Amino acid sequence: MFADRSLLKGIVYGVCAGLCWGVIFLGPQLTPGLSGLEFAVLRFLCYGVVSAVLLMPRWRRVCANLTVADWKSLFWLSLIGNLIYYTLVGTGVQLVGIATTSLIVGLIPVFVTLAGRHDANAVSLYKLVPSLCCAVGGVMLISWHALINGDRLDTLATIAGISCAVGALVTWSWYAVSNARRLVQVASVSSHDWALLTGVMTGAQSLLVAAPVLGLQAATHGSAQWLHFLLVAGGVAILSSVVGGACWNQASRLLPLALSGQVLVIETLAALVFGFLWEQRLPDAYEIAAVALLVTGVVWCLNCHRNPGYSAAV
Repeated sequence: MFADRSLLKGIVYGVCAGLCWGVIFLGPQLTPGLSGLEFAVLRFLCYGVVSAVLLMPRWRRVCANLTVADWKSLFWLSLIGNLIYYTLVGTGVQLVGIATTSLIVGLIPVFVTLAGRHDANAVSLYKLVPSLCCAVGGVMLISWHALINGDRLDTLATIAGISCAVGALVTWSWYAVSNARRLVQVASVSSHDWALLTGVMTGAQSLLVAAPVLGLQAATHGSAQWLHFLLVAGGVAILSSVVGGACWNQASRLLPLALSGQVLVIETLAALVFGFLWEQRLPDAYEIAAVALLVTGVVWCLNCHRNPGYSAAV
């Protein structure tokens, strides 16, 4: 049995967040007329509006519990973990595809797990080595397979796309660790409200750059195209940002950082499934093997957390 019901609840929340976040890799493919930055701005404008509407009835009460340090954290978490991260993801997807981008970003669980190895309630790094090796092996296998079997793109574009994916890996790894630790310090604010506050902050940041970023495209696309862009961005915002963000914040409060990092592999698996559906094909033998390694890594890590007296990190 799991040591605590909260651990199981945290895993469920983490899995739900990963499933919601899988669609973020599909959004840029559904809006080929927009760049990664343009789609990111449009998505987070929608996120900001929805968050403001949901938070408005209790805005004064929620804000009364926040300090200047909390607002500073919200600013940097929103800028780096949302706007910059998703701009890099969207650009990477459009340059090198869903599979390559999602699988490079899929190394986030490794980064987050290593960052949490010294936390008081973390499993020892020695016990996590097998699950980490499986996750890394799976990502390396399917990344290599995607690269050698993909279309031959312009070399500079390929390098740029991979660089964007690596940048997304670094920025969201930082966000996952920083956000989890900040949530511990703002216990007076619920996980859902923290996600909405992040949405309001990200929406405000997006509004500042909306005119120069989207204004140049205003006359380029017709009203029907803009409606399509808005519907896709709004759908991604509600599912991934509002629902996924709230689930992830709850998981971050309930799970050790090392375990929450492993649960993030679900996002990669979801992105792969959506990618296969988009390409209207089934995974081949290499891809199935890579997915099996990723799943094995997650299950192994979960088993490390099943004992009530799991050891402290080394």
